Amino acid sequence: MTRKNLQFEEEFTQSLFVDADALRRSVELLVRTTLEEEVDRFIGVGRYERGVERKATRNGTKPRTMQSCVGKLRFDVPQVREGGFQTRVFERWQRSERALAVVVQQMYVQGVSTRKVTEVLEKMGGCEMSAATVSRCASELDAEVQQWRSRGLSGKVWPCVIVDARYEKVRNRSGRVVSQAVLVACGVCGEGRREVLGVWVGDSESESTWGSAFAELKARGLSGVQVVVSDAHTGIRAAVAKHFQGALWQRCKVHWMREAVKKVGWREEKELMAELRTIFSHGEREHCLRVAGEVAAKWKEKHKKLADWILESVEACLAVWDMPEVLRRRLNSTNMLERLMRELKRRSRVVSIFPNEASVIRLLGSVLIEIDEKWACEPGVYLNPEALRAVEMTS
Repeated sequence: MTRKNLQFEEEFTQSLFVDADALRRSVELLVRTTLEEEVDRFIGVGRYERGVERKATRNGTKPRTMQSCVGKLRFDVPQVREGGFQTRVFERWQRSERALAVVVQQMYVQGVSTRKVTEVLEKMGGCEMSAATVSRCASELDAEVQQWRSRGLSGKVWPCVIVDARYEKVRNRSGRVVSQAVLVACGVCGEGRREVLGVWVGDSESESTWGSAFAELKARGLSGVQVVVSDAHTGIRAAVAKHFQGALWQRCKVHWMREAVKKVGWREEKELMAELRTIFSHGEREHCLRVAGEVAAKWKEKHKKLADWILESVEACLAVWDMPEVLRRRLNSTNMLERLMRELKRRSRVVSIFPNEASVIRLLGSVLIEIDEKWACEPGVYLNPEALRAVEMTS
């Protein structure tokens, strides 16, 4: 392999992965399944199988470590009683460990195209891997993501739910590339800690799609919802009204301001945005409404529709203004999800077009698991639990 190819391989891998632990676990999974297949071929039958083809018997495992570009990898290497079995996995892959990282990337983002994974292995490392091995790796990854997506939420109260969506290009069953909505929901429990509650793929942000997502969350144990924060998409609003009756709906003020500046020319955008921000710079709801009226009056002569829209829609952006400031600052927008969505975009943009919906869930679900684990290890809380309890008592 040329120096240029090696440099590209290293830079490509580093640009794709930030969380070394997640990549390391994926590499260990890939090597483990390949070791199992190699020993099955040598013995002639699989584990716990009988047959005249058997050439040897298993003899437990032996621990082995291997240094790699993603850290120290640990495996249990299968041992065989007869025949002098020696695995060639480490010999081959230790020479081309960076290629192994790229193979795992292929597994994540190419929808586990067994042909592509096999081609990469053969070109970069001279290793052979069957379609069964790649499929088995994919199945284990899918099972891990599905287990996380279906985990129970009961045992906690979830006073705050924040939802948003982004769109990805996905090839459907007929071979056409379509835009699919990736729905993400996060929650803050009564103890003030945040979690990623779930991810779904749908044709659009319709009431039906969001309704199915909310119904699933409730079936998994989501309860005690007091506030739902989102943009003003019609489907979200209808689904929230149906599934979280009595909960406050907080319209994201950032989405609201972005929508407002689209109603004027580009020369006026900066001025309008500055004035819209003054609406939310006050602690009292009545004061915010009064400033909104002044802003609308100023723009009414040049942009009557904008002025009317401000007066009609601004109140939904102030739903949480009667709450304590420590809650209001966190819940007046979907900024927490905005950062999460940027991370999803950073990981998914290398794909361009996902080969199927399963590959979307596989990649983005894995990323969300990483984020969820990071949130679980945060030293502090996202929302003040005492303030949350006060809101629950007054609701």
